[in-house]
Amino acid sequence: MRPLPILAAALAAALAVALAVALPTPQDPAPRLGLAVNLPPGPATVAQVDAAYRDAAGAGAGRTNAYMFWSIVEPEPGSYDWRSYDPLLGAASRNGMDVTLFFSIVNGETLGPFPAWMGDPDIASLDPARAASVIGAALSRYPSIDSVLVSGQTESQFRRGGIAEYSEFFGSLYGMLKADHPDVLVGNSFALHHIINKDLGHLVSEAPPGDYVAFSYWPVDAVNEITATPAEAAADLRRALELAPGPVSFFEVAWGTSPDVGGSEADQAEFVSELGSLYGEGAGRILHATWFRQHDAEPGTCGAALLDIGGRDVELTGSGLGGNAHVIERLDAFVCSSGLVRADGTPKPGWGAFSG
Repeated sequence: MRPLPILAAALAAALAVALAVALPTPQDPAPRLGLAVNLPPGPATVAQVDAAYRDAAGAGAGRTNAYMFWSIVEPEPGSYDWRSYDPLLGAASRNGMDVTLFFSIVNGETLGPFPAWMGDPDIASLDPARAASVIGAALSRYPSIDSVLVSGQTESQFRRGGIAEYSEFFGSLYGMLKADHPDVLVGNSFALHHIINKDLGHLVSEAPPGDYVAFSYWPVDAVNEITATPAEAAADLRRALELAPGPVSFFEVAWGTSPDVGGSEADQAEFVSELGSLYGEGAGRILHATWFRQHDAEPGTCGAALLDIGGRDVELTGSGLGGNAHVIERLDAFVCSSGLVRADGTPKPGWGAFSG
């Protein structure tokens, strides 16, 4: 099933708010440099949510990610519920941050989750007009969204086939969205580490191109242990520019600092600097470069889980390439420790590398 970066950890970012950490060194936001503002579970005021986004913008992030689930925003046909998203997208807008929206249609090995009234359609039976309607409503409500992804870890869903059916669906959806929102970029995302580890590069060219191709990236092997140096990881990122001939977005880039997966804070900071260098070099090709998460989470909260997302149970069992306990434990350790701010609110060296 789909791992946590888009589905579970991102749901926490979409639904939970928490006390923000006051961090130093305000910078002018860079519109192509992003930071996913994830917030640990817990109550907070609108002012405290604003402070979290203000910290991100002050570190130089001019954009962030938003993760939206159809089962939450359209609980009844044609009836939209934006309460889970207004506080976060409002805070992003007030702090001058553009937004990449991941609208979860393909989510690794998972489809949806879709509203209960839709049942469990496969790609071939999905109605692109209905998808365009709900995504278009989100774009009209939140003008800070300038790019949309409707498929994440695309390679995990289609590595055994089905890309032709998805291409037909995406082509129709793309045309409808661009007709009403011509300036919004629409694309699909792949996990670059899966592409490299499983030799799935052909799927990048076989998938419908859209306006750009997005990549998430972890410097890990198939069991989620860090096996690359920061310089080697930067070389992996450059491979994305070879796989996709047009514009590229690094949608979620992460480096866990837990020693349980071979991570360290020093290596994370070095990799953040490598990402910054690549971002500077690739002005003509790289649309965005976004670090996956702002804050660490408590260990044990980022692994497999059965989640209720808009009334639909979604079970997460690992990386999409293996679901045993060893893989899941390392998934948890990597994801929970990939923030630039520790769970206690103190910045890691990577925060300084990002804001510098």
